Amino acid sequence: MSFTSMAESTRKASLQWRIPPPITALLLLLPIVSGSFFKPFNVSYDHRALIVAGKRRMLVSAGVHYPRATPQMWPDLIAKSKEGGADVVQTYVFWSGHEPVKGQYNFEGRYDLVKFVKLVGSSGLYLHLRIGPYVCAEWNFGGFPVWLRDVPGIEFRTDNEPFKKEMQKFVRKIVDLMREAELFCWQGGPVIMLQIENEYGDVEKSYGQKGKDYVKWAASMALGLGAGVPWVMCKQTDAPENILDACNGYYCDGFKPNSKTKPVLWTEDWDGWYTKWGGSLPHRPAEDLAFAVARFYQRGGSFQNYYMYFGGTNFGRTSGGPFYITSYDYDAPLDEYGLRSEPKWGHLKDLHAAIKLSEPALVAADAPQYKKLGSNQEAHVYHGDGETGGKVCAAFLANIDEHKTAYVKFNGQSYTLPPWSVSILPGCRHVAYDTAKVGAQTSVKTVESAGPPLGSLSILQKVARQDNASYISKSWMALKEPIGIWGENNFTTQGLLEHLNVTKDQSDYLWHKTRISVTEDDISFWKKNGANPTLSVDSMRDVLRVFVNKQLSGSIVGHWVKAVQPVLFVQGNNDLLLLTQTVGLQNYGAFLEKDGAGFRGKAKLTGFKNGDVDLSKSSWTYQVGLKGEAEKVYSVEHNEKAEWSTLETEASPSIFMWYKTCFNTPDGTDPVVLDLGSMGKGQAWVNGHHIGRYWSIIAQKDGCDKTCDYRGAYHSDKCTTNCGKPTQTRYHVPRSWLKPDSNLLVLFEETGGNPFKISVKTVTAGILCGQVSESHYPPLRKWSTPGFMNGTMSINSVAPEMHLHCEEGHVISSIEFASYGTPRGSCDKFSTGKCHASKSLSIVSEACKGRNSCFIEVSNAAFQSDPCKGTLKTLVVMARCSPSQDTSETASD
Repeated sequence: MSFTSMAESTRKASLQWRIPPPITALLLLLPIVSGSFFKPFNVSYDHRALIVAGKRRMLVSAGVHYPRATPQMWPDLIAKSKEGGADVVQTYVFWSGHEPVKGQYNFEGRYDLVKFVKLVGSSGLYLHLRIGPYVCAEWNFGGFPVWLRDVPGIEFRTDNEPFKKEMQKFVRKIVDLMREAELFCWQGGPVIMLQIENEYGDVEKSYGQKGKDYVKWAASMALGLGAGVPWVMCKQTDAPENILDACNGYYCDGFKPNSKTKPVLWTEDWDGWYTKWGGSLPHRPAEDLAFAVARFYQRGGSFQNYYMYFGGTNFGRTSGGPFYITSYDYDAPLDEYGLRSEPKWGHLKDLHAAIKLSEPALVAADAPQYKKLGSNQEAHVYHGDGETGGKVCAAFLANIDEHKTAYVKFNGQSYTLPPWSVSILPGCRHVAYDTAKVGAQTSVKTVESAGPPLGSLSILQKVARQDNASYISKSWMALKEPIGIWGENNFTTQGLLEHLNVTKDQSDYLWHKTRISVTEDDISFWKKNGANPTLSVDSMRDVLRVFVNKQLSGSIVGHWVKAVQPVLFVQGNNDLLLLTQTVGLQNYGAFLEKDGAGFRGKAKLTGFKNGDVDLSKSSWTYQVGLKGEAEKVYSVEHNEKAEWSTLETEASPSIFMWYKTCFNTPDGTDPVVLDLGSMGKGQAWVNGHHIGRYWSIIAQKDGCDKTCDYRGAYHSDKCTTNCGKPTQTRYHVPRSWLKPDSNLLVLFEETGGNPFKISVKTVTAGILCGQVSESHYPPLRKWSTPGFMNGTMSINSVAPEMHLHCEEGHVISSIEFASYGTPRGSCDKFSTGKCHASKSLSIVSEACKGRNSCFIEVSNAAFQSDPCKGTLKTLVVMARCSPSQDTSETASD
């Protein structure tokens, strides 16, 4: 179908599409002014692909959520997405961040959506805007503002008038915002596609006929807004005819849309997974991810988005749940701080280059030609007439066997296919890329304590220095948080109230207080039976802390679990204090508005002489939040008003304490983190910015793989790490939130910790390792040479090469190891083998030292000798990156 411009009469008759050139360095963005980023163009689609400015396109998309980074980080993230081969940036729109109070909108700071979209456009990339407004995204309450559940008569995500009214109002708000800022493609902006709803097919059956009616309404409502670009629904097999349906998952090569008129779209390619407190860290191997993407395009796919390309950080209390950690790293190609995760980023960059080389053939064919090559081997061949004349061809050769290498014949030539791999042949002759053959560098992240530069130290000395951490401060102040009811804004009522109905999610914490009268007969009864009374709650979530007379009796953690806690009373009146806490509101599933928090069912005290005490009918006094929260003791403006006292170094860890200190910002530009591994559970603020919840809970000891085999279908429990260690100890502090010195750090500690052992550190890709053999394919950057594509140039005439590159602002300061021959070992444990070119170190050093990036040809000619004739040789390099002392560092050719 065709989506016509809203300003057709003003558009020029001819719309010329230009493929944006690749970038190899940080994109420098000028101040953004209003105006077009592209010559206005339309987007439509057919059964094969999205049609951009009249041309079919094979599109690669990078998922980047703007609130999970700061505006100062956005340009670099967008630039690295483009450098990595993305054509599109995809993001959700976060309703809870944009309308935290009904009718009061926020489009500033991390929620400056227009600024983010303009940055995407100014980089030459397109944008896929997923309005939802339900987003899931491991975001608090799935992106819904909590006030929404208080709208009278509301039921979320079904044929319910109060919900539809609020949903339509917000969706219209975002569409109008894009239109007014002239950000749709037909206005010269980057927005080429929108999304309504999100994975509704997973829950639709729960709503019966009203769910089906809601889908039709949502589609009609969206189309009626006149956005002028296609709308998509993901995981929605009953998406109406004029709405695109799309796949989400680890693998989508078998996905078929619900109409033969629609292209195959993959809106969420899960390149990693999220992490829960107490869980291990998931990792998806680069080879398997590349295999999944190549299979998708091989079997007819045309638009694929990495969820996530950059995950970022759940700042504040935005983590969903329950129990999702503050980091949203997701094992993405760009890590939580925006650094490249290698080899994943580089391996995918090469994949995207191979797909782009194949694009003329992929868009020329309506469908591929299928060829069976073996029991688990197959080829898909695309050929047709090129746009500039002549025939075009591209082929994908797949081996889906998980264990065996296959040797196949294709077009009269022999090919070796590793297990669980796809080889891409632009031009249908030579292999340009193999998903199982990684030529990209590996980067090893180093976490360094703030202090004097460590550049003069060896790697081993540097690691030793890191073990002897430089703690953030020797001077700390403390403030005791009251246990129980602390302010005048409390209230008393009969019965136990639902947590969210009281807090409105303004705080994680809700105090409940009741008076328990204990007789002399009760005390005698307990002594006689050798037992204490017990608090019993039918069901609770996420954390319950039980106090008697302001003394902690115990804590229960879980998601809608039965709570049983022995308590100890004294004769007379006793104050029973219950503190319910949330650790991220539910973000997935049907009937979210009914999920709630705190308690469900009955609560009682058992073990009394005269029978159980029904607490559900007792009189309770309620207090929302903490006194320190209400007084904003974490803020720069208000913290001095509190009655802080000096914390002695020998002080014992205490529960419910506020701590504060000041620290200086580490030198350089590397990302800054706080190591809070010495603390228990709580929240942290820097200069008034809420960096998130922290919790030093230990992951299970078992379940992590000693080795990670990329072969075979991936799932979130495969290739996990960090078993037996705290799930998260380092917390990102964006540099834009810091001053050069005297930065205020405030923590609220719930369970007891030692702030004197907190340290401030920086993270960098300090060590690079490369490993490329003579048998590797020629570099993809040279495949644009016409001879490669038409077969007049021998593939053997261009040698493979190794590409090493540091992060921006860093240079290769030393080559720790280099060997061309038959080296042994793995990264940071390399050693020379029997065959070794004697000039390896000097040649690599000359090519790379002092440069941000370098290329080294892997050939006898480059190393001025053949150290072992007749033997396949490999180049192995380990290099170190250090901050550049000269901002005009040398770039590679």
